[in-house]
Amino acid sequence: MTLSTQFLTMLSMIGMGSLFGAMFDTYQRFLNRPKRKQWIVFINDLLFWMIQALVIFYTLFLVNNGELRFYIFIALVCGFAAYQSLLKGTYLRILEFLIKTVIAIAQFIKKTFQLLVYKPIVGLIQLVIIILLTIGRGLLTLVKFIFKVLLWIVKLILTIVQKILIIFWKLLPKSLKKSVEKLYNRTAGKIKKIGNYIVKWIDKLNKWKKKKE
Repeated sequence: MTLSTQFLTMLSMIGMGSLFGAMFDTYQRFLNRPKRKQWIVFINDLLFWMIQALVIFYTLFLVNNGELRFYIFIALVCGFAAYQSLLKGTYLRILEFLIKTVIAIAQFIKKTFQLLVYKPIVGLIQLVIIILLTIGRGLLTLVKFIFKVLLWIVKLILTIVQKILIIFWKLLPKSLKKSVEKLYNRTAGKIKKIGNYIVKWIDKLNKWKKKKE
């Protein structure tokens, strides 16, 4: 390994140590350990350390084809220490500012969407529903009114027809009246017999069903 490669490796590992410190603080900021269950924290920690190890090894592979030296670990520790002493406070302030900015932008987009899209659509739907209900009630009232008018007309026609029939009945000869009355009585008697016959058969059928049960 040449001196330039070793120097580049040292710088890369110092940078990765500082980056690891920043990623660790970011991870801690978003994990919120006290409110998480222990098994979730364990899985997240395991994934975090695996990802960091893979990133560091991949960087080392790009720089010196993955050759491990003792000074590499020293460089990582130096980079992490440099971040903790020099960059941590500034980075955390920048991180908090970015988080607040993203939250503010998200809230602004949400409120804008609600104001310009969601509320107008909901208001339009409510207006359409109110209009349809109003039209439906109006049509129902109109139908009821028309039905009452038609019922009144039918009653009036039936009353007129009844009076006309009464007049015609009075004008009919007695012999014809008697014939009509006899025909009516015969028809009524036959209808009554048929009704009684049907009632008897229904009673027999019910009795047969009860015996079967």
